[in-house]
Amino acid sequence: MKKLSVVAFNGSPHKDGNTSILIRHILTELEHEDIHTECIQIGGLLIRGCSDCRKCFENKDMQCVFRDDCVNECIQKIVHADGIILGSPVYFLDITPEMKALIDRAGLVARANNGPFRRKVGAAVTAVRRSGATHTIDTMLHFMLHSGMILTGSPVIGIGLNKGDVLADHEGIARAKEAGQNMAWLLKTIKSTEQTEDNL
Repeated sequence: MKKLSVVAFNGSPHKDGNTSILIRHILTELEHEDIHTECIQIGGLLIRGCSDCRKCFENKDMQCVFRDDCVNECIQKIVHADGIILGSPVYFLDITPEMKALIDRAGLVARANNGPFRRKVGAAVTAVRRSGATHTIDTMLHFMLHSGMILTGSPVIGIGLNKGDVLADHEGIARAKEAGQNMAWLLKTIKSTEQTEDNL
């Protein structure tokens, strides 16, 4: 029987920064529930934005026509995972350009190929110094909702500027742990329901 799996995407260019810390707390809770986890670092990479060329609608091969960066690999990770976590710090009141490029291109490829992200469980994470957290979270959640994903509940927002500052935000860390617990419960509930239906 296939083990449940969750893939996270860290949109921060700081690989071990505050966004990563929040993601790691979610993943730890999932691992406690015997769910396979993986974190993909996209922040700091050169990822081109979507050009709206619509080649994905012509080809319908679950691939973006641009193959010189990590986006196609990320799309396949999303397709094969049961749960998705998107994490980004706040950059000028929104997500990082790498995260924006990923969701634009992955989202369009998914639309061109009959919506393979539907019914996956999603969660969003952001680290913020002061303002912009709500808008940043909304951008990631809107991608998930538009893709037909099921959300775990309250998004994870951690307060911190310098590396490790978010650890002092006890409420933010608690939210991250709760998100992991909620995601594990939802994933297992969905799997149990599907198995019951298969046996009817």
